[in-house]
Amino acid sequence: MSTMQAIAPGGTAEASRRRRGLAVRLLMSEYLVPGVTVIYFLVMWALVPAIATTETLLDILAAMLPLLVVAIGQTFVLIVAGIDLSAPSILATASVVGASMMTGDGGFALGTGVPVLVGIVAFLAVGLLIGLLNGVCTTRLGMPPFIVTLTTMMFFGGFALFYTSALTEDGSSFGDLPASFVAIGQGTVVGVPYSLGVAGVVMLVAHLVLSRTVFGQWLYAIGRNPRAAAISGVPVRRAVLWAFAISGLCAGIASVLYTGRLETGTPVLGQRILLDIVGGAVIGGVSLFGGQGRVTWTLYGVLFLSVVDKGLQLLGLDLASVFAIKGLVILCAAVLDAVRHRLMLRG
Repeated sequence: MSTMQAIAPGGTAEASRRRRGLAVRLLMSEYLVPGVTVIYFLVMWALVPAIATTETLLDILAAMLPLLVVAIGQTFVLIVAGIDLSAPSILATASVVGASMMTGDGGFALGTGVPVLVGIVAFLAVGLLIGLLNGVCTTRLGMPPFIVTLTTMMFFGGFALFYTSALTEDGSSFGDLPASFVAIGQGTVVGVPYSLGVAGVVMLVAHLVLSRTVFGQWLYAIGRNPRAAAISGVPVRRAVLWAFAISGLCAGIASVLYTGRLETGTPVLGQRILLDIVGGAVIGGVSLFGGQGRVTWTLYGVLFLSVVDKGLQLLGLDLASVFAIKGLVILCAAVLDAVRHRLMLRG
């Protein structure tokens, strides 16, 4: 009996350590979110079988692709421990400026013979320029990214409304877009959406940049310790500036997909998806503290949010309830990120 009493405490302590180790490995696993997504999908399948229909799955795919593109841009900024709140306004501004170039109601580029090409260039240019503006204010003026991007979000959100009201009769949107442009957001080739090809290319390029280039290594080094990165020769300000530029460019590309899908350029595009943009990356495992993140993690997070959103809609919940639940999910992801960060600091 005395021998058992001597062994038991040690055995209990060992079992406790194993359980803690298992919990830590689970929290740190990059496959936690895909696993939770599968479990959620199976539960929803039992409650609302319609979630597993081909039509619903295609709706989920169509909803997540442009969100994935803009969230990938956000990933670059989060890796350097920044944040870009201006993405929704970039979506809106690029949408109205690009659509105004090619609308059949007196588009500025109709006389060029290639209005769709000019329009797409305008989408991308708007995104890139606003991203560069964010980067310059952050790196050259030393302003906090939160303040910079919050300000540009407000300014360009208002600019998109002013631009639309000044150039359209009803002041609400630019319609009558070319069919070839609308096809980018809605069309398919051999059953595969064009938007899937666009999102796939963006994801592949972003993955290669982050994992195979010196620039990608610079971003991770800056996110972990900007002072140490600068001492080791990393051009911190230039790298951060281009991280914001990439975020803006990705928002411009996403605006092309959203606008083509809606068939109209609207100044309220992306008005309610800021939390989805940031949350999609953070839920997947991209750290708010910088230095951690992969494109595949952002894919996992965006997929999870899209499946949750569709499931809640199929349950018949009102919009306020959907927002509340999604907000709670994103809050839990932020808390989990903080726990992971503390565990990493402990080693």
